[in-house]
Amino acid sequence: MSARDFLDRLEPHFTKGGKLEKYFGLYEMVDTFIYTPADVTRGTTHVRDGNDLKRTMTFVVIGTFLCVLMAMYNTGYQANHAMEVMGTKEIANWRGMFMSLFGYNASNPLSNFVHGALYFLPIYVVTLAVGGVWEVLFATVRGHEVNEGFLVSSMLYTLIMPPDMPLWQVALGISFGIVIGKEVFGGTGKNFLNPALTGRAFLYFAYPASITGDSVWVAVDGFTAATPLALAANGGLEAVYAANYSWMQSFLGFEPGCLGETSTLACLVGAAFLLYTRIASYRIMGGVFLGMVATSLLFNMIGSDTDPMFTIPWYWHLTMGGFAFGMVYMATDPVSAAMTDTGRWVYGALVGIMTVLIRVVNPAFPEGIMLAILFSNMFAPTIDYFVIQANIRRRMKRHA
Repeated sequence: MSARDFLDRLEPHFTKGGKLEKYFGLYEMVDTFIYTPADVTRGTTHVRDGNDLKRTMTFVVIGTFLCVLMAMYNTGYQANHAMEVMGTKEIANWRGMFMSLFGYNASNPLSNFVHGALYFLPIYVVTLAVGGVWEVLFATVRGHEVNEGFLVSSMLYTLIMPPDMPLWQVALGISFGIVIGKEVFGGTGKNFLNPALTGRAFLYFAYPASITGDSVWVAVDGFTAATPLALAANGGLEAVYAANYSWMQSFLGFEPGCLGETSTLACLVGAAFLLYTRIASYRIMGGVFLGMVATSLLFNMIGSDTDPMFTIPWYWHLTMGGFAFGMVYMATDPVSAAMTDTGRWVYGALVGIMTVLIRVVNPAFPEGIMLAILFSNMFAPTIDYFVIQANIRRRMKRHA
């Protein structure tokens, strides 16, 4: 057989629908994420929006850019600051080889970025590799292409991890989120739960010691630091102020916490971008915010002599924990959220109300946004159903 005959026989397997073409779906996804694909729509089409799935997912990833930068900087800053407090000169692991070139100086932005990147990048690489394997596996079995939906899930999942989360647990969590939270229901566009939050919820209940407490938020062994939300749950705002946390510091994100959730400012910049590009729904964000404000004001008026969380004002709820991140990136997931305009207001309000209820009334879970979004995901189809039925009844009365 000549080389030409061999290539002629091999070519059909690489063409559209060929057997080997399925295995290159992940490569094609990454390639077209960066470059413009050669296949474009030609002729007259009936399309109302120029955004396809690829562009939508690309915009979401771009919207998290400032959160990613803040994740690396704040993680490194918290670690370097903790080492200065403890008097530790160096870390005895593979990260120490890199950090010996930059030093452990919390006042040095480059040192903070590098130190934080050494925690952020391993979690992201493991998430991308393990989740990508599952995506390619299911795409191969089902005979469809790998799409860009996983790029968003992998980024969001990484940003809601503690900085020193064990990598094997990171892999287990993203596996659960992709397989159980999305693929078993048919893949992208058919899941009723947010895959990233599903993976985190699994880790939250399966390995609580790795994702809760005071020792997981700063990536230095032997150093403990409670988040402002945990401090408020135990002692109210007095405990937060006693730990030298101001509202502006919490708003900017210079506090212990998950990798990308600490900075409300970064989340709001991302929100502005997603709203400008019409990727996220302002109705959902507005509903989440208004639901949180109304519920927190109600608890402020009720008051409590035993629960300090009753006194927390709404503007602290906004900056504490992962509320801003959840409101901007998680609650607005177009697949798992409500799809009607009125339903989005109701869905968002339910997320905001449930977040404050869990934070204030349930002392076991000071962070409520994750459970609130997953809870609301389950009710999103029901909310849309009642909205549609109400519209039908209203139109029947109008034309009766």
